[in-house]
Amino acid sequence: MRTAPFEVRLKPYGTALVDLAREREDILCLSGDLTRQCEVDLFREAFPDRFINGGMAEANLVGMAGGLARRGYMPFLHTFGVFATRRAYDQVAMAVAYPNLPVRLVGFMPGVSSPGGPSHQATDDVALMRALPNMTVVEVADATETRQVVAEIADLPGPVYLRLKRGEIPVLFDDDHRVDLRQAQVLRRAERPGGVVLVASGMMVAAAAAACDVLEDHGVPTTLVNVSAIKPLDAATILDAVASADLVVTAENHSVVGGLGSAVADVLAQAGSTPPLRMIGLQDVFASGGKAATRLFERYGLSTSDLVWAAWAGLGLAAPAPKVVPPPVTDETYAPV
Repeated sequence: MRTAPFEVRLKPYGTALVDLAREREDILCLSGDLTRQCEVDLFREAFPDRFINGGMAEANLVGMAGGLARRGYMPFLHTFGVFATRRAYDQVAMAVAYPNLPVRLVGFMPGVSSPGGPSHQATDDVALMRALPNMTVVEVADATETRQVVAEIADLPGPVYLRLKRGEIPVLFDDDHRVDLRQAQVLRRAERPGGVVLVASGMMVAAAAAACDVLEDHGVPTTLVNVSAIKPLDAATILDAVASADLVVTAENHSVVGGLGSAVADVLAQAGSTPPLRMIGLQDVFASGGKAATRLFERYGLSTSDLVWAAWAGLGLAAPAPKVVPPPVTDETYAPV
């Protein structure tokens, strides 16, 4: 895994979808009138006869996707995550999940990555989609995984919800890294027993990696687990990773109610004898709007410093938690908050 600041890529998802559509004629692209914002202007230009703009009517769009799937197509439906899930929940449940159809719901702007306030912030989308039988829930960490995951979800049975960051996407991993939807990935493992296991998804993987560096520099054994498939969750890898740890900290750009932290808590509780757990995420609140998403990450406790503090306090270490010095960034680079 690379170190911050990371170089960025534009439209890795849109490019990958076009590449997949060149190989598979059953791929259709649906847009909720957010075509450029969801990177599928590239698809519209390449395959105009396979592109459908359903307008700002997400419930109708989901119904269309379900009907197209019944006719043998594989629709990829694109809008912001809050509109794909909260606004059209009943249609997703009845027209897609219940009949177990191969519809791919692609939701952009997860959590507080949007400064647009509660109407545009998907802070409960993972919880909603996890609750639906047959639904696979996926969130990737960087541009490399984004580029790879398009073909990966095409081969999964049933419906899929894919959660994606919008805009400049950081490159955390080299090209030899492979996204894995069957197993959680241990990106680094503590060299000795004890310490903390950080379990992260999506945009929080970069922050968790930065927190690992700080903790290790201050003598805390640290393991980092990247979860790309939040449902179904790979319990075996998580339980193996925490077996000799003193603490588990989950990190998600989402509410702590019903998301990654809740999924990991289920695994630990059912195992019976595991370390204590702390959850980094929105603490059951609606987030406010703001001029910059980075300020929202800090305000709602989703920063690298918050991860370090949670590990330090959770381990009961007496000294003040070490300070995090953010790396310098430019217009062409990205670093976690």
